[in-house]
Amino acid sequence: MALLDRDRPSSEAKRPLDEGGADSERRGRADKERERRERKDENDQSAEKPRGSRFSLDTLRRHPWITAAVIVVLVVVLLAALLWWLHARHYESTDDAFIDTRAVSISSQVAGSIVSVPVTDNELVAAGSPLLLIDSRDYQAAVNTAQAKLDEAQASVTTLGAQIDAQQANIDQAEKQVTAARAALQYSQQQQKRAQDLLAKGAGTEQAAQQTRSDLTQKEAALAGAEASATVAHKQIGVLNAQRQGAIAQVEEARASLTQAQTNFDRTTIRAPENGRVAKLTAAKGAYAQPGQVQMTFVPRMVWVTANFKESQLADMRAGQPVDIEVDAYPGKSFHGHIDSIQPGSGTVFSLLPAENATGNYVKIVQRVPVKIVFDNPPDVFLGPGMSVVPSARVR
Repeated sequence: MALLDRDRPSSEAKRPLDEGGADSERRGRADKERERRERKDENDQSAEKPRGSRFSLDTLRRHPWITAAVIVVLVVVLLAALLWWLHARHYESTDDAFIDTRAVSISSQVAGSIVSVPVTDNELVAAGSPLLLIDSRDYQAAVNTAQAKLDEAQASVTTLGAQIDAQQANIDQAEKQVTAARAALQYSQQQQKRAQDLLAKGAGTEQAAQQTRSDLTQKEAALAGAEASATVAHKQIGVLNAQRQGAIAQVEEARASLTQAQTNFDRTTIRAPENGRVAKLTAAKGAYAQPGQVQMTFVPRMVWVTANFKESQLADMRAGQPVDIEVDAYPGKSFHGHIDSIQPGSGTVFSLLPAENATGNYVKIVQRVPVKIVFDNPPDVFLGPGMSVVPSARVR
């Protein structure tokens, strides 16, 4: 009994602890069940109402002015897009375009020491301005020598001309002598005939007949001599004319030599072929210039645009159509021009290594065709070859 009495308090003390643990467990399960129901309610509400739709519709109903503004904006955007499309369809544009020109390599045509370079890098020069000066003393001496030979040849022609004139006078005199000798011979022949007639009739003497016969012989000899002198004079003038023609040929040769010498002398001063700028200047004072050696590059001021349009853009493109040109170096500024010509072939055909479509596997690629566009008015800004531009050609 005593043992039972001692154990009873212990069991009674333990019972409240067991009941308290069961209550805590029941409360935990109740909390979890409540959380589960709350999450379920939230999911049901999300499923019943699409996200943002009711809010947007309610907002639009509560704010009719916002609704009208949204509709107006949409209409304006659609109208603007339509107008842009109607406008853009009349134009063909490309960003594969650049400023182009025909740059000239300036080189010496004669050999010599460079004595002056009156220009500097990127300088703007006018047509005819000196770009390079080569020592001209040797070439000046050649000009003087050629001039002296020309003067000598011309003097020879003048002398021979005077001799020909004198010989022509001799010919005229010889012909007159022939005429006089022929007249004298004719008179002697008449005298001889009369003397023979008188002698035959007995009215004349033998001495008179002999005198007339002797005079006739002299006149015949005089006529032969005059004719021989005239023949020699004619032949002599032929020789003089031949010599004069040779002297004239020498004059022409000397004149050609003088022209060549003068040309070489002029080439000692290299001048600008037209208005433009100096680029890639390599010439320096004191250097020796060889014929054909490039001394600088000359960039003319006349420039145009080479635009490489796709072949699919060329259907309505014609020469003379207006073009708006935008240069990347000058944003916000537009230049006006027109199409000058279209190259008769794609760019790859005229390249250094054209494509060989008949070999290997063929892959069709849209080709580019260069189109030359010129400015309506000279640009008032600096434009150099290679600068990027975006041309827009109106083709419709």
